[in-house]
Amino acid sequence: METNDKQFNPQNQNDTDSDRIDQQQFETTTSDLINEQEITTPSMIEEKNQHETSEPFQETTIVGPELRTSKQKEKKTNPKVKSFLSMVSAGVLGSAITLAAVPQIDGLQDWFSSTPKTEQAQESIEASGPVKIQPTEIKDSTSSVADMVEQASKGIVGITSLQAQQNPFGRNNSTNVESGTGSGVIFQKDGNTAYIVTNNHVIEGANEVEVSLYNGEKTKAKLIGTDPLTDLAVLEIDSEHVEAVLSFGDSSQLRPGDQVLAIGNPLGLDLSRTVTSGIVSAIDRSISVETSAGEWELNVIQTDAAINPGNSGGALINTQGQVIGINSLKIANSGVEGLGFAIPSNDLVPIINDLIESGKVERPYIGIGLASLEEIPRMYYSDLPENVTGGVIVTGVAQNSAAEKAGIKMRDVIVKINDTEVKNSMELRKYLYTKAKIGEEVELTLYRDGKQQKVTLTLTSNNSGIE
Repeated sequence: METNDKQFNPQNQNDTDSDRIDQQQFETTTSDLINEQEITTPSMIEEKNQHETSEPFQETTIVGPELRTSKQKEKKTNPKVKSFLSMVSAGVLGSAITLAAVPQIDGLQDWFSSTPKTEQAQESIEASGPVKIQPTEIKDSTSSVADMVEQASKGIVGITSLQAQQNPFGRNNSTNVESGTGSGVIFQKDGNTAYIVTNNHVIEGANEVEVSLYNGEKTKAKLIGTDPLTDLAVLEIDSEHVEAVLSFGDSSQLRPGDQVLAIGNPLGLDLSRTVTSGIVSAIDRSISVETSAGEWELNVIQTDAAINPGNSGGALINTQGQVIGINSLKIANSGVEGLGFAIPSNDLVPIINDLIESGKVERPYIGIGLASLEEIPRMYYSDLPENVTGGVIVTGVAQNSAAEKAGIKMRDVIVKINDTEVKNSMELRKYLYTKAKIGEEVELTLYRDGKQQKVTLTLTSNNSGIE
């Protein structure tokens, strides 16, 4: 019988003992391999049957080529497998060590931090008083704007101004009626008291002020102080009604193009806490405004975020939820869109601190009433030289003031303070409030009866409505 397996004939007398020993060793190895790997081939089955039916004295040794091939493969493959497994193990171990060590290396920690890093202004802005300006992040945070707005809105209130109105059906009987609405920002909570900042024009002339809170509650507010010139006012309410307080950011970090949001109550409380989005259109704008304290030039932030009547006193916030301005006015001329203005936080915080401390802003004081020369008919200063085209005319002198002591009189025309020319009343105020200090001695150049003269006086603190 011919098979694919090689047969060893027992009649062959040339087989040596060493051959038989090698064959026995290989048979043992093959048997073990068969038991371990459970390898069975058709030729093996056939040879087994032959072996069982052969003569007792015959000894048949079966060595299949399949088994020899398997043995050879095992000898060739195992070192490669071991090498491959060693390489994989080394790679896994090396990766684990790397992942554990790299986050500890200086300069690479930020790449492995679970908390996004944002740059911040390194130094806070110093402000004397209880209200501070917080460092403002330069880069936008990755937190949701909607989440930020939801939290910030809790610090925005509606303000209703109530004024007395005579009852036409009753003698000497008056009632408080709504005269206007606006917005406000809760910026500080101190024990049982919370403070709100708003625009002065929102509450000016009010007998009573009512505050509408985020949760719908209404409470009476106490007026702490106002500054008509900068159009700011501070109110006080019971802190039990307060859910959130907003902080002031550093408005000096703003750049044109930065995203901002305006939150307020446009057109009344029915649209309370309306959020509009825009960008900073410009910074350090100067806008001339008429206030109850006279004409003034406000330094403002210009934005295209929608600001409408009722938004006055509301917050202009950055993407970190910090107040960087108080919405104050807009230009509403026909055909004009996207021109809203806010008082920068760095300008208003010192004023807020003065109002909390003393109820008013302390400024240098001359003690005169004044008007721009261009506002007065020429007949009142006909003796003024023709070459004098600008200046400030004195309309009143306060008793016991520095002006009275220096001999200043009504209808005097002031043209200089120290070495700075003044062409109108706003320029005189701006010099006094931004460059001069209380207790400082100044020199005024003026015309009286057509003649120029100089007057020296010492500035005092303002104590009345007359400058």
